Amino acid sequence: MNTQAPLWTRNFVLCSAINFQLVLTFYLLVVVIVGYAVNELHSSTAQAGLISGLFIVGTLIGRLFVAKLLARFGRKSTLIIALIGFLIFSGFYFFDLGTGFLLFIRAMHGFMMGMASTVLGTIIAQILPTSRRGEGIGYYSMSSTLGTAIGPFLGIWLMFNVGYEAIFAISSIIALSCLLTSLVLQVPSLPEEKLNSNTASQSLQSNRPSWIAQYIEPKALPIAIVIFIASVCYSGVLSFVHFYAKSLDLVGAATFFFLMYSIAILISRPFTGRLFDKKGENIIMYPAFLILATSLFLLSQVHQAWMLLLCAALLGFGFGNIQSVCQTISVKSTSVERMGLATSTFFIFLDGGLGFGPFLIGKLLDYMSYQQLYFYSGIVALLCIAIYFILHGKSASRSKEMTLQH
Repeated sequence: MNTQAPLWTRNFVLCSAINFQLVLTFYLLVVVIVGYAVNELHSSTAQAGLISGLFIVGTLIGRLFVAKLLARFGRKSTLIIALIGFLIFSGFYFFDLGTGFLLFIRAMHGFMMGMASTVLGTIIAQILPTSRRGEGIGYYSMSSTLGTAIGPFLGIWLMFNVGYEAIFAISSIIALSCLLTSLVLQVPSLPEEKLNSNTASQSLQSNRPSWIAQYIEPKALPIAIVIFIASVCYSGVLSFVHFYAKSLDLVGAATFFFLMYSIAILISRPFTGRLFDKKGENIIMYPAFLILATSLFLLSQVHQAWMLLLCAALLGFGFGNIQSVCQTISVKSTSVERMGLATSTFFIFLDGGLGFGPFLIGKLLDYMSYQQLYFYSGIVALLCIAIYFILHGKSASRSKEMTLQH
């Protein structure tokens, strides 16, 4: 097995650069859009929350429909179409036409990002050498990690130093950069793309197992369910840790929470990616769930700044690696021609957990404290170990044993 097959190819770097800019734009706008809606459009708090959340809903819908466009137009054309749309809807933020219009813009902006990021994930999975796919997807995921760290910091800094129009201009420039980068991206052809259109159409019709399989990859569903539950646990931190820190008078430390989270992922990702390729997924997943549970239990007992930042680091070692490994498992679960659907399935469940988890957890907070919330989230994280074992870990262990025997 050639473990020295190159990872950092030109196409890999370009895809990572586009993904970083997409995630950066998303998180930059997330931290400013609620304030913009309330202060400039005089929206209610509930409307502002909906404006923020509709981006995720749009992303989910985009991921569902991208498979149809991939089959019709191919990967590069679909990516360019999505990034053109992403640029156009970035420009629509300049138009102050009321709350309803902004709701539409947020949904469509999310739709285009969902399409673009799914295509990028598909291209990455297909251009990486099979022997280093775990390591490669781990590095690729770091582009998202950097975006989640830099985006909120940049958004908050811009809010205090420039106006909303300047923020929208910057997000539009980043969107233009994504589009221009995609134009020089070289997407290698797959065997099925060389078939003539009639043969391809007949093949699609004869191999179409069900309606749902046109939008979801069934083989990726088990690991998608695992990431959904884990992401719901993480969403309680993502959405409410700043409120929790404020109640503990730890706002200063909370400012660096997600930076510490990202640093932990950046430190661990190179090692866990190589370990995945050499030893398999189980050696990472079981400890990662334990670390995730530990971080949530510790978070429920926080009373000092260092403890809060320690929780952030543990969260990065735990959930950060769970997310990366689950993405790798999803694309390895199916054939090359269905990797696009597998990637889409993974992100649909990930986004579903991150998007709808805060709504569920917000309801629970009417009946419990933040401390109780994070304690019970830790219990769910422990339950994920059993869920993972049943849905994937057991079969992965058998597969690894068979590989070693041969």
